[in-house]
Amino acid sequence: MFPDLERQLCGPGRGISDPRVLAAMHAVPREAFVPEEWKANAYDDRPLPIGGGQTISQPFIVACMSERLAIWPGSRVLEIGSGCGYQSAILAELGATVFAIEIVAELALRAKETLERLGYADRVTIRCGDGAEGWPEEAPFDGILVACAARGVPPKLVAQLRPGGGRLILPLERRLGSQELVEVRRE
Repeated sequence: MFPDLERQLCGPGRGISDPRVLAAMHAVPREAFVPEEWKANAYDDRPLPIGGGQTISQPFIVACMSERLAIWPGSRVLEIGSGCGYQSAILAELGATVFAIEIVAELALRAKETLERLGYADRVTIRCGDGAEGWPEEAPFDGILVACAARGVPPKLVAQLRPGGGRLILPLERRLGSQELVEVRRE
């Protein structure tokens, strides 16, 4: 169960309001996705290290990206940079079929094992690789989430969106090391 859900996700300056996203955040045990030494901090409102130089995104970012993706049951979603698999589980809980790519082999294997243990294996497929090319053989996607910041919108990912409203959500690098979460729609 997610403690302080309303404060972290719905409080001032946050505004997560989709009841399906809130229910998914409650349903997925975040502590199952973090290393043992970080389990006591699993619900902290910050990124946590998961190994391989990677982090699990803070809960608010996971909820925000999920809400902005605006998927529905049966959606096909590509996730680039799946890390420990937590975001994949949230998307599966929302009813999506998820194709996830993780570049760090150890993390991809651990995510696959965790997702299988929690019962998401039938809705999430994880492969190890560089997500820059996307997953063209499974395209088109109703939504694509990118976990790591990019310098620009990757045209190869936009091309894999479903025409007529497929959405790409990703953080873009800005000046002075800041990032901006952007949404791209393929009309």
